[in-house]
Amino acid sequence: MASTLGANYLNEISPAKQGQMRPRSFILGDVFRGIPLPEVRIQRGIIFASPDGQELKLNTYRPLTKGKYPTLIVIYSGAWRQGTPDKNESFSRYFAAQGYSVIAIDYRHAPQYRFPSQLEDVQTALNYIISHAEELEVDTERLAIMGRSAGAHLAMLAGYQSDNIPFKAIVNYYGPVNLSRSYHNTPFPNPLNTRAVLRDFLGGTPQELSALYEQASPINHIKPKLPPSLLVYAHRDHLVQAKIGRELYDLMKAQNNLAVWLEIPWAEHVFDEVFSGVSNQLILYHTERFLAWTLGR
Repeated sequence: MASTLGANYLNEISPAKQGQMRPRSFILGDVFRGIPLPEVRIQRGIIFASPDGQELKLNTYRPLTKGKYPTLIVIYSGAWRQGTPDKNESFSRYFAAQGYSVIAIDYRHAPQYRFPSQLEDVQTALNYIISHAEELEVDTERLAIMGRSAGAHLAMLAGYQSDNIPFKAIVNYYGPVNLSRSYHNTPFPNPLNTRAVLRDFLGGTPQELSALYEQASPINHIKPKLPPSLLVYAHRDHLVQAKIGRELYDLMKAQNNLAVWLEIPWAEHVFDEVFSGVSNQLILYHTERFLAWTLGR
Protein backbone atom coordinates (compact mmCIF):
# COMPACT_ATOMS: atom_id res chain seq x y z
CA MET A 1 0.00 0.00 0.00
CA ALA A 2 2.69 2.48 1.00
CA SER A 3 4.80 1.75 -2.07
CA THR A 4 1.84 2.60 -4.34
CA LEU A 5 -0.08 5.27 -2.44
CA GLY A 6 2.96 6.93 -0.87
CA ALA A 7 4.88 6.35 2.34
CA ASN A 8 2.75 8.95 4.12
CA TYR A 9 -0.60 8.06 2.58
CA LEU A 10 -2.19 7.62 6.01
CA ASN A 11 -1.60 11.30 6.70
CA GLU A 12 -4.21 12.02 4.03
CA ILE A 13 -6.88 10.14 6.01
CA SER A 14 -8.52 12.15 8.80
CA PRO A 15 -7.73 11.16 12.38
CA ALA A 16 -11.46 10.62 12.95
CA LYS A 17 -11.65 8.12 10.08
CA GLN A 18 -8.44 6.40 11.18
CA GLY A 19 -9.94 6.02 14.64
CA GLN A 20 -12.81 3.96 13.16
CA MET A 21 -10.50 1.51 11.39
CA ARG A 22 -8.87 -1.62 12.72
CA PRO A 23 -5.74 -0.74 14.72
CA ARG A 24 -3.79 -3.80 13.55
CA SER A 25 -3.90 -6.13 10.56
CA PHE A 26 -4.49 -9.11 12.84
CA ILE A 27 -6.22 -9.29 16.22
CA LEU A 28 -6.10 -12.76 17.73
CA GLY A 29 -9.13 -12.26 19.95
CA ASP A 30 -11.33 -11.44 16.95
CA VAL A 31 -10.73 -14.93 15.56
CA PHE A 32 -12.66 -16.33 18.52
CA ARG A 33 -15.16 -13.61 19.44
CA GLY A 34 -15.72 -12.27 15.91
CA ILE A 35 -15.13 -8.82 14.46
CA PRO A 36 -17.50 -6.33 16.13
CA LEU A 37 -20.41 -5.24 13.93
CA PRO A 38 -22.18 -2.16 15.33
CA GLU A 39 -25.85 -1.61 14.58
CA VAL A 40 -26.63 -0.06 11.18
CA ARG A 41 -29.75 0.63 9.12
CA ILE A 42 -30.51 -2.20 6.70
CA GLN A 43 -33.12 -2.23 3.95
CA ARG A 44 -33.36 -5.38 1.86
CA GLY A 45 -35.19 -6.29 -1.31
CA ILE A 46 -35.51 -2.94 -3.10
CA ILE A 47 -36.56 -3.75 -6.67
CA PHE A 48 -34.52 -1.78 -9.21
CA ALA A 49 -35.50 -3.59 -12.44
CA SER A 50 -37.59 -6.49 -13.79
CA PRO A 51 -36.02 -7.71 -17.06
CA ASP A 52 -38.04 -10.56 -18.59
CA GLY A 53 -40.28 -10.34 -15.55
CA GLN A 54 -37.45 -11.32 -13.19
CA GLU A 55 -37.22 -8.96 -10.25
CA LEU A 56 -33.72 -7.68 -9.52
CA LYS A 57 -33.19 -6.31 -6.03
CA LEU A 58 -30.65 -4.40 -4.00
CA ASN A 59 -29.90 -4.07 -0.31
CA THR A 60 -28.73 -0.94 1.44
CA TYR A 61 -26.56 -0.76 4.59
CA ARG A 62 -26.19 2.70 6.10
CA PRO A 63 -25.08 4.42 9.29
CA LEU A 64 -27.72 5.01 11.97
CA THR A 65 -27.77 8.74 11.31
CA LYS A 66 -29.31 9.90 8.05
CA GLY A 67 -26.93 11.74 5.78
CA LYS A 68 -25.07 11.78 2.49
CA TYR A 69 -22.27 9.23 2.53
CA PRO A 70 -19.40 7.98 0.39
CA THR A 71 -20.80 4.92 -1.30
CA LEU A 72 -19.56 1.40 -1.96
CA ILE A 73 -21.48 -0.68 -4.52
CA VAL A 74 -20.97 -4.41 -3.97
CA ILE A 75 -21.49 -7.30 -6.43
CA TYR A 76 -21.63 -10.86 -5.08
CA SER A 77 -19.79 -13.97 -6.23
CA GLY A 78 -21.23 -17.30 -7.41
CA ALA A 79 -19.65 -18.18 -10.77
CA TRP A 80 -22.29 -15.97 -12.46
CA ARG A 81 -24.72 -18.81 -11.66
CA GLN A 82 -26.04 -18.07 -8.19
CA GLY A 83 -26.06 -15.71 -5.24
CA THR A 84 -28.03 -12.82 -3.77
CA PRO A 85 -27.26 -9.33 -2.43
CA ASP A 86 -27.49 -10.84 1.10
CA LYS A 87 -24.12 -12.54 0.58
CA ASN A 88 -21.13 -11.29 2.63
CA GLU A 89 -23.46 -9.16 4.73
CA SER A 90 -20.93 -8.86 7.57
CA PHE A 91 -18.66 -6.91 5.20
CA SER A 92 -21.51 -4.59 4.17
CA ARG A 93 -22.51 -3.97 7.78
CA TYR A 94 -18.91 -3.34 8.79
CA PHE A 95 -18.39 -0.58 6.24
CA ALA A 96 -21.79 0.96 6.86
CA ALA A 97 -20.76 1.35 10.51
CA GLN A 98 -17.67 3.19 9.30
CA GLY A 99 -19.73 5.85 7.55
CA TYR A 100 -20.43 4.44 4.09
CA SER A 101 -23.62 3.81 2.19
CA VAL A 102 -23.10 0.22 1.07
CA ILE A 103 -25.38 -1.00 -1.72
CA ALA A 104 -25.35 -4.68 -2.66
CA ILE A 105 -26.85 -5.32 -6.09
CA ASP A 106 -28.33 -8.27 -7.96
CA TYR A 107 -27.96 -9.60 -11.52
CA ARG A 108 -29.42 -12.39 -13.65
CA HIS A 109 -27.70 -15.76 -13.60
CA ALA A 110 -26.17 -18.07 -16.20
CA PRO A 111 -26.85 -20.35 -17.96
CA GLN A 112 -30.43 -19.08 -18.39
CA TYR A 113 -29.06 -15.61 -19.05
CA ARG A 114 -25.71 -15.25 -20.74
CA PHE A 115 -23.27 -12.41 -20.99
CA PRO A 116 -23.75 -9.47 -21.45
CA SER A 117 -27.03 -9.76 -19.50
CA GLN A 118 -25.18 -9.62 -16.18
CA LEU A 119 -23.26 -6.49 -17.13
CA GLU A 120 -26.44 -4.85 -18.40
CA ASP A 121 -28.06 -5.54 -15.02
CA VAL A 122 -25.11 -3.97 -13.20
CA GLN A 123 -25.37 -0.90 -15.40
CA THR A 124 -29.11 -0.70 -14.76
CA ALA A 125 -28.46 -0.88 -11.03
CA LEU A 126 -25.85 1.88 -11.27
CA ASN A 127 -28.27 4.14 -13.15
CA TYR A 128 -30.93 3.44 -10.51
CA ILE A 129 -28.52 4.30 -7.70
CA ILE A 130 -27.52 7.58 -9.35
CA SER A 131 -31.11 8.59 -10.07
CA HIS A 132 -32.17 7.73 -6.50
CA ALA A 133 -29.05 9.08 -4.84
CA GLU A 134 -30.84 11.35 -2.39
CA GLU A 135 -33.14 8.68 -0.92
CA LEU A 136 -30.31 6.12 -0.88
CA GLU A 137 -28.04 8.67 0.87
CA VAL A 138 -25.40 8.38 -1.84
CA ASP A 139 -22.65 10.93 -2.42
CA THR A 140 -22.29 10.67 -6.20
CA GLU A 141 -18.93 12.44 -6.00
CA ARG A 142 -17.50 9.63 -3.87
CA LEU A 143 -18.42 6.32 -5.46
CA ALA A 144 -16.54 3.00 -5.41
CA ILE A 145 -17.48 -0.36 -6.88
CA MET A 146 -16.25 -3.75 -5.71
CA GLY A 147 -16.96 -7.42 -6.17
CA ARG A 148 -15.79 -10.90 -5.38
CA SER A 149 -14.87 -13.48 -8.02
CA ALA A 150 -17.61 -13.30 -10.69
CA GLY A 151 -18.84 -10.11 -9.01
CA ALA A 152 -15.36 -8.60 -9.21
CA HIS A 153 -15.28 -9.44 -12.92
CA LEU A 154 -18.51 -7.47 -13.42
CA ALA A 155 -17.29 -4.63 -11.19
CA MET A 156 -14.13 -4.31 -13.29
CA LEU A 157 -16.05 -4.30 -16.57
CA ALA A 158 -18.45 -1.66 -15.26
CA GLY A 159 -15.72 0.45 -13.67
CA TYR A 160 -13.19 0.34 -16.48
CA GLN A 161 -15.72 1.05 -19.23
CA SER A 162 -17.87 3.64 -17.49
CA ASP A 163 -17.66 7.12 -18.93
CA ASN A 164 -20.69 8.60 -17.18
CA ILE A 165 -20.16 7.38 -13.60
CA PRO A 166 -17.10 8.95 -11.95
CA PHE A 167 -15.87 6.05 -9.81
CA LYS A 168 -13.16 7.03 -7.36
CA ALA A 169 -12.07 3.43 -6.71
CA ILE A 170 -12.47 -0.16 -7.88
CA VAL A 171 -11.91 -3.08 -5.51
CA ASN A 172 -11.35 -6.49 -7.06
CA TYR A 173 -11.36 -9.54 -4.79
CA TYR A 174 -10.01 -12.47 -6.86
CA GLY A 175 -11.87 -11.61 -10.07
CA PRO A 176 -11.31 -13.36 -13.44
CA VAL A 177 -9.58 -10.97 -15.83
CA ASN A 178 -8.73 -12.92 -19.02
CA LEU A 179 -11.47 -15.43 -19.80
CA SER A 180 -9.77 -17.02 -22.80
CA ARG A 181 -6.61 -17.58 -20.79
CA SER A 182 -8.65 -18.97 -17.90
CA TYR A 183 -10.36 -21.40 -20.28
CA HIS A 184 -7.09 -22.69 -21.73
CA ASN A 185 -5.04 -22.56 -18.53
CA THR A 186 -7.24 -24.25 -15.96
CA PRO A 187 -6.07 -24.77 -12.36
CA PHE A 188 -5.32 -28.15 -10.84
CA PRO A 189 -7.29 -29.31 -9.01
CA ASN A 190 -10.23 -27.70 -10.77
CA PRO A 191 -13.22 -28.18 -8.42
CA LEU A 192 -15.76 -26.05 -10.31
CA ASN A 193 -14.78 -27.14 -13.85
CA THR A 194 -13.72 -23.72 -15.08
CA ARG A 195 -14.44 -24.52 -18.72
CA ALA A 196 -18.02 -25.56 -17.99
CA VAL A 197 -18.57 -22.38 -15.96
CA LEU A 198 -17.29 -20.21 -18.81
CA ARG A 199 -19.36 -22.07 -21.41
CA ASP A 200 -22.46 -21.53 -19.28
CA PHE A 201 -21.63 -17.84 -18.89
CA LEU A 202 -20.73 -17.06 -22.50
CA GLY A 203 -22.47 -19.79 -24.46
CA GLY A 204 -19.48 -21.56 -25.98
CA THR A 205 -15.72 -21.91 -26.17
CA PRO A 206 -13.11 -19.25 -27.03
CA GLN A 207 -12.73 -20.84 -30.45
CA GLU A 208 -16.45 -20.49 -31.11
CA LEU A 209 -16.92 -17.04 -29.54
CA SER A 210 -13.54 -15.33 -29.64
CA ALA A 211 -14.94 -11.79 -29.92
CA LEU A 212 -17.31 -12.33 -27.00
CA TYR A 213 -14.51 -13.71 -24.81
CA GLU A 214 -12.44 -10.61 -25.62
CA GLN A 215 -15.36 -8.31 -24.84
CA ALA A 216 -15.98 -10.08 -21.53
CA SER A 217 -12.34 -9.95 -20.36
CA PRO A 218 -11.49 -6.92 -18.18
CA ILE A 219 -7.85 -7.09 -19.25
CA ASN A 220 -8.93 -5.95 -22.71
CA HIS A 221 -10.43 -2.73 -21.34
CA ILE A 222 -7.36 -1.33 -19.63
CA LYS A 223 -6.41 2.18 -20.69
CA PRO A 224 -4.74 5.19 -19.04
CA LYS A 225 -6.49 7.30 -16.40
CA LEU A 226 -8.59 4.57 -14.84
CA PRO A 227 -9.80 4.90 -11.23
CA PRO A 228 -7.40 3.62 -8.54
CA SER A 229 -7.75 -0.15 -8.15
CA LEU A 230 -7.17 -2.56 -5.28
CA LEU A 231 -6.42 -6.06 -6.59
CA VAL A 232 -6.65 -8.86 -4.02
CA TYR A 233 -5.73 -12.44 -4.92
CA ALA A 234 -5.03 -15.69 -3.10
CA HIS A 235 -1.81 -17.45 -4.05
CA ARG A 236 -3.31 -20.94 -3.59
CA ASP A 237 -6.55 -20.14 -5.41
CA HIS A 238 -7.77 -23.12 -7.43
CA LEU A 239 -10.60 -21.25 -9.13
CA VAL A 240 -9.11 -17.89 -10.15
CA GLN A 241 -5.35 -18.15 -10.40
CA ALA A 242 -3.38 -15.27 -8.92
CA LYS A 243 -0.84 -15.35 -11.76
CA ILE A 244 -3.55 -14.36 -14.24
CA GLY A 245 -4.70 -11.53 -11.96
CA ARG A 246 -1.09 -10.39 -11.80
CA GLU A 247 -1.14 -9.91 -15.58
CA LEU A 248 -3.89 -7.34 -15.11
CA TYR A 249 -1.84 -5.52 -12.48
CA ASP A 250 1.25 -5.44 -14.72
CA LEU A 251 -0.77 -4.04 -17.63
CA MET A 252 -2.37 -1.40 -15.42
CA LYS A 253 1.03 -0.26 -14.20
CA ALA A 254 2.35 -0.19 -17.78
CA GLN A 255 -0.55 2.16 -18.62
CA ASN A 256 0.41 4.40 -15.66
CA ASN A 257 -2.68 3.56 -13.63
CA LEU A 258 -2.66 3.52 -9.84
CA ALA A 259 -3.10 -0.09 -8.73
CA VAL A 260 -2.36 -1.84 -5.43
CA TRP A 261 -1.55 -5.56 -5.61
CA LEU A 262 -2.17 -7.70 -2.52
CA GLU A 263 -1.51 -11.44 -2.73
CA ILE A 264 -2.01 -13.71 0.28
CA PRO A 265 0.57 -16.52 0.08
CA TRP A 266 -1.42 -19.13 2.05
CA ALA A 267 -5.00 -18.32 1.04
CA GLU A 268 -7.55 -20.06 -1.19
CA HIS A 269 -10.56 -18.78 -3.11
CA VAL A 270 -13.27 -16.98 -1.08
CA PHE A 271 -10.93 -16.75 1.93
CA ASP A 272 -13.05 -13.84 3.16
CA GLU A 273 -16.07 -16.07 3.77
CA VAL A 274 -14.54 -16.53 7.24
CA PHE A 275 -15.01 -12.90 8.18
CA SER A 276 -12.94 -13.01 11.37
CA GLY A 277 -10.28 -15.30 9.88
CA VAL A 278 -6.61 -14.41 9.54
CA SER A 279 -6.71 -13.75 5.79
CA ASN A 280 -9.83 -11.60 5.88
CA GLN A 281 -8.56 -9.57 8.82
CA LEU A 282 -5.42 -8.80 6.81
CA ILE A 283 -7.33 -7.74 3.71
CA LEU A 284 -10.03 -5.88 5.63
CA TYR A 285 -7.30 -3.78 7.25
CA HIS A 286 -5.96 -2.73 3.85
CA THR A 287 -9.34 -2.41 2.12
CA GLU A 288 -10.66 0.08 4.66
CA ARG A 289 -7.53 2.19 4.31
CA PHE A 290 -7.67 2.08 0.52
CA LEU A 291 -11.31 3.19 0.52
CA ALA A 292 -10.68 5.92 3.09
CA TRP A 293 -7.79 7.22 0.98
CA THR A 294 -9.72 7.17 -2.31
CA LEU A 295 -13.16 8.26 -1.08
CA GLY A 296 -12.38 10.35 1.96
CA ARG A 297 -10.04 12.94 0.55
